Amino acid sequence: MTDYSERAPIAATAGRMTVAVIVTVIFLFPVYWLFVMSIKTPEEVFASPPVWWPETVSFENFAVLFRDGDVRAIWNSLVIAGVSTVIAMFLGTISAYSLARYRTGGDHLAIWIISQRMIPPITIVFPIFLAFALIGLNDTYLGMIALYTAFNLPYVIWMMRGYVEDVPLELEESALVDGLNRWQTLLKVVFPMMRTGLFATAVFTFIFAWNEFIFALILTRTEVITFPVQVSHFFGPQQIFWAKIGAMSVLGTLPVFFAVAMAQKLLVRGMSMGAVKG
Repeated sequence: MTDYSERAPIAATAGRMTVAVIVTVIFLFPVYWLFVMSIKTPEEVFASPPVWWPETVSFENFAVLFRDGDVRAIWNSLVIAGVSTVIAMFLGTISAYSLARYRTGGDHLAIWIISQRMIPPITIVFPIFLAFALIGLNDTYLGMIALYTAFNLPYVIWMMRGYVEDVPLELEESALVDGLNRWQTLLKVVFPMMRTGLFATAVFTFIFAWNEFIFALILTRTEVITFPVQVSHFFGPQQIFWAKIGAMSVLGTLPVFFAVAMAQKLLVRGMSMGAVKG
């Protein structure tokens, strides 16, 4: 009986570890296959049975992307997603502070704001296309940045409202008594205390803008085409350029991967803060 009781926890731990490893392998295999596909030759990409690792690592697929100018789409996505995230974070944080501290709009304005984020993009993209065509904003940085800022602003306001409410009001009152004005209190007291929430919200806002497809597909043509739309162009009616898809996807994943990897602790702490408060 003693031996069984001692072995049971070990067997249970081993079972959980086995399941965890299997699940991890299943979820990571598409990432592995995408990377391997980007360094294969065309013959190895279409080989049957599949080539699990190329005989010779080739970076020709990446070189082709640079020669053809396809990597410009990644730069466009960086500019559009990055600038719109900064603007949305600034406007959204200020608005969230007003909602949390001054109860602007009453108790139901925050619900109405987040409901705007739930509108399916396909229902509004064509009216936006017509409006942008009239004022000359189609296929421009300004138009895409303004659109992504407006689309992600409700999410930022909703998230930052919960983080602001987690900051003790007494700290702000003490700072005001000590002679700081309202803006100084925000910069020196409120923002530092919710910096993890700021970072977490900014990362997710950037990812939303980076991965957005419908707006970019309809509103861009050649000048500011984004990464997801560029990848979709590799799926032709007669041929699919799998090697270019793999190489482009690897390059397009790197910015988000490094941003999350370098500040993983801040991201996890920010997600566990008061953002779920209603």
